[in-house]
Amino acid sequence: MGCWRGASSVLACLLLLRPLPSPACPAACRCSSGEVDCSAHALREVPRSLSANTSTLWLGYNFITVLGPGSFPALPGLLLLSLPHNRLGLIHRRALVGLGALQELDLSNNYLTVLTPEIFLPLTSLAVLNLGGNRLEELDPEVPQSLPQLRALLLQDNPWVCSCSILPLWRWLSHNREKVQEKSFLLCRFPEQLKNYPIMAFGNESFRQCQETSLSARHYITFLAIGPFSFVASIFFCTLMGSITVVYHNLRREPHFWRRLRICRNH
Repeated sequence: MGCWRGASSVLACLLLLRPLPSPACPAACRCSSGEVDCSAHALREVPRSLSANTSTLWLGYNFITVLGPGSFPALPGLLLLSLPHNRLGLIHRRALVGLGALQELDLSNNYLTVLTPEIFLPLTSLAVLNLGGNRLEELDPEVPQSLPQLRALLLQDNPWVCSCSILPLWRWLSHNREKVQEKSFLLCRFPEQLKNYPIMAFGNESFRQCQETSLSARHYITFLAIGPFSFVASIFFCTLMGSITVVYHNLRREPHFWRRLRICRNH
């Protein structure tokens, strides 16, 4: 009986000393100490069974085309997210919610054409953003402005259109040169006469022909709506004033008419 008790105690101690099972690792990935490598596995979406303690996530060289809302599970400790060389063309404005600790995001060599500031608002700790090698023709300067901790922005190898529309971005780049990486590879693609011209080489005089008070489509729509309304209103006003004038003159003539009629009767 005593031996049985002794064996039970030893078994209990061994169970207590046994390490806890590690969080599940996605089948297509390799996991080690918070680092999850899912590169080059023909993935079409972000794996769902990621551990909450993941600090580094490699997803490069896959076939991911869209990051929709809820693409990522809760990853409060994720510091690096790497998504280069996918087919990413769309990022929903809530796709990166829950990644507030993220410090580095690599979206290079994808098919991105449009990015809005709302996408990056959850990334309050992001320091490095790589957007190189995409299909960006212009970029809203509010995108980098939405990242308060940004230290490095990579924009090389995009087909930039160097027209007046790039003026806001050029201003941001000019005032934040220390944050712009690979400056020499930030080149115009269009128009043809400016192909391969460095964007950072522009000066204020380069945009002299651009009207500072250029109107947006909303302003043109407003003017188109106000124009016909003003025309109809002016016709109505002129008609009203003309009618008032005619009535006024008739009223002025009426006493003379009755006076003449009275004189005729007296005679």
